[in-house]
Amino acid sequence: MTDRAYLATLRTPTPDNPLRVLVSACLTGITCGYDGSANGEYPSVLKLLQYDTVRLIRFCPEEFSFGAPREMCDIHGGTGLDVLEGRAKVLTETGKDWTEGMIAASLKMLDIARREAVELAVMMDISAACGSQVIYNGNRFGPEKVYQIGAGVSAAQLMRHGFKVISQRDYASLELLYSKIDPAHVIDAHAKDHHENDWYRTYFNV
Repeated sequence: MTDRAYLATLRTPTPDNPLRVLVSACLTGITCGYDGSANGEYPSVLKLLQYDTVRLIRFCPEEFSFGAPREMCDIHGGTGLDVLEGRAKVLTETGKDWTEGMIAASLKMLDIARREAVELAVMMDISAACGSQVIYNGNRFGPEKVYQIGAGVSAAQLMRHGFKVISQRDYASLELLYSKIDPAHVIDAHAKDHHENDWYRTYFNV
């Protein structure tokens, strides 16, 4: 789950010393998705481009290892953490084993996070690389899509090394982030994070 207590303690940035945020590149409009697109538009993240008090460090793990366009891939046998610990694999829709490349991409993302001293990561949920709360359980192209609670490989790599990760669907957390980078922002008290929305609660029976 997201750590809103951490977000509340983030420093107040300035244009001379902006908040350093690592972000899935596709969320900012870069065409690095599996089909060569930006995977749609996500106003919750595009909004961050409006401020000079935040510096976005953009990276796409899957493009790094596999290029774009590319096959779609999902985690089989567990979560991203299981992949890192050798208990699960990343397979493409046609069965190619991309586990090694996905781990290499996660290490590159970790290297960037450390080098840039990022203070937060905002990543594409449900992605086998960048998901932070929900990912597919096996092939999404099967007879029925099955979801599981868990992180993708790159998000899990960041988390296990102490970096805080939220998704583009963690609206309550993003409200806190907006308030840090924009003193005039009024927090929407009705905003919810992904794990608080009706779909999540119903699907996972929590």
